[in-house]
Amino acid sequence: MSFIRAATTARSAAAAARRFSTEASAKKSSNYGLYLGGAGVAGLAGYLYLQSQQSAKPKRIQEKSPLDPDNWVDFKLKKVIPYNHNTSEFVFELPNNDASLLPISSCVIVKSSDPEALKDAKGKPVVRPYTPISPSDKEGELTFLVKKYDAGLASKHIHELKEGQTLSIKGPIPKWPWKMNEFEEVALIGGGSGITPLYQILNHALSDPSNKTKFKLIFANVTEDDILLKGEFDAFKKKYPNNFDVVYALDKPSPSWKGYSGYVNAELLKKEIAGPELKEKTKVFICGPPGQVAAIAGKKAGMKQGELGGILKELGYTEDQVYKF
Repeated sequence: MSFIRAATTARSAAAAARRFSTEASAKKSSNYGLYLGGAGVAGLAGYLYLQSQQSAKPKRIQEKSPLDPDNWVDFKLKKVIPYNHNTSEFVFELPNNDASLLPISSCVIVKSSDPEALKDAKGKPVVRPYTPISPSDKEGELTFLVKKYDAGLASKHIHELKEGQTLSIKGPIPKWPWKMNEFEEVALIGGGSGITPLYQILNHALSDPSNKTKFKLIFANVTEDDILLKGEFDAFKKKYPNNFDVVYALDKPSPSWKGYSGYVNAELLKKEIAGPELKEKTKVFICGPPGQVAAIAGKKAGMKQGELGGILKELGYTEDQVYKF
């Protein structure tokens, strides 16, 4: 039965039903139920026809990322969403409604689209790494959460961009190759805007129904107003209570603060995160200001990991158990 014929049958049945309902009960047709049943069948047929037409549309398959790991590509700033007193979300438009397809975990590097607009004291272009907070399968958008630093040339430049202007981006730059359920316990230690790589892993893993890994985030900031993505982390804790927990630590807490106060130290880590005795079943990821990373896990050697040091080494963790973003 075609869709048009089904609809015609439905209208006829409905009209018949109205006609019979106005007659005396003694003259009601014994086929009344059949008419109503016919209307229901016709309506169902029409619904199924529409559904089949929608299902017949082939799903769009994206073959490659709009990002390029070997060449700089300019992307247009779509909108700016203020986050707090010194941080905003910068949403860049991806062409053809494509997704970034960034691997987890990875970052990109950015520079000014204008080669004369962003240079250091020696006249060289300033290039900085940033980790997007938008999911890798988010269509049409690439979003960065950027904190403006007084001495940060790149962050200042990004905050000065207007909607419609562009930023030059290259990537992805692969970091830790995340594999679902590779670890039983994962600790993530973040500081300030260094939270974005850790958020990238959490957002990806926790949203996967197959995830069994338990995550504990230790997030250090100066004040409560400096805590980035707090709403998202609190939502994770509520939605995934068996797989995620977060501890906020503040250097300068307000009198009403009920969380942890002070720097991240050995006592806090020993109490809150899985111990080194789990060996290959646990991993510690850390990202934050260089001083914090050095104190907790030892200095990075440029783009390389560097030797493990600091608090984590004192607590008995090995280099294989720690990764520094």
